[in-house]
Amino acid sequence: MKVLLIEDDREIVDAISLAFKIRWPEATLISTRLGQKGVELVESESPDIVILDLGLPDINGFEVLQQIRLFSQVPTIILTVRSDEADIVKGLEWGADDYITKPFRQLEFLARVKALIRRQGTAEAEVVSYGPLRLDTTIGQLNYNGKDIPLTVTESHIMAHLIRNGGRAVTHSSLAEAVWGDDYPGAADSLKVHIRRLREKIEEDPSRPRLILTRTGVGYFLARPD
Repeated sequence: MKVLLIEDDREIVDAISLAFKIRWPEATLISTRLGQKGVELVESESPDIVILDLGLPDINGFEVLQQIRLFSQVPTIILTVRSDEADIVKGLEWGADDYITKPFRQLEFLARVKALIRRQGTAEAEVVSYGPLRLDTTIGQLNYNGKDIPLTVTESHIMAHLIRNGGRAVTHSSLAEAVWGDDYPGAADSLKVHIRRLREKIEEDPSRPRLILTRTGVGYFLARPD
């Protein structure tokens, strides 16, 4: 597996490199301190996952994420000291698959990296459907009423879980476990952002959803499409 780290803090780079060397020695780690170089490496190296800092010396990490999403759906984790809710929401809305704040626990960090890579790398060819909704989980493409809608890795896993349970409510906990392999603290808030992005892509009026509905205090469910 190939991991691209876009990070300018040498101590963080060393700490992550050591963690991978000890606990995941078969992984190849590539790093750069510059955001623009990171974008170029995504295209030239085709990494399995990107770990992205927001405070970079040349361009903002959000801009890096935005540029990556123009041509790649590679799983991307933001790793940053910025813990404001507005930054977390912005990162997830712009296409990050996960958001981890520094300081971080190494074992949890590696578990979340592995979970994203495992979902991407071992996915079996599968098409799930519910009414006019048809999702190819291998490439993360949803077809709805004849329109192809590209989804991020995380959005695809959320949508697949909702489709498989079409018409039945799924709890925040079960959805988090299906997506990340664990119901970690803050998962419900992250799910809320991803659900909002899915509604923006799918719903005719995202402010008044008719397809992906909220079951207050429980989670979400997929209504039967017309």
